[in-house]
Amino acid sequence: MSHENKLRLGIALLVGLMVNAVLFGAGLITILMTPALSANAFEAMPIMIALSFVLTAPISWIIAPRLRARYWRERRTDVIAG
Repeated sequence: MSHENKLRLGIALLVGLMVNAVLFGAGLITILMTPALSANAFEAMPIMIALSFVLTAPISWIIAPRLRARYWRERRTDVIAG
């Protein structure tokens, strides 16, 4: 694994905790605020929890490079040169 990917993985793991919390909270609010889902909350919540865990990895992997200063420096020079 290259140094770039190791760094991206480390950032993604740190960001993953926050992404998972946001997805879980949004899913929980959706379930509790929707009358049809609220009536079946015991069935809907495990599905929502599993879905939040599954979606955490790709979302974190996409967000990770954008948290590095190098990404923004490269974007700025692309805009200026373009």
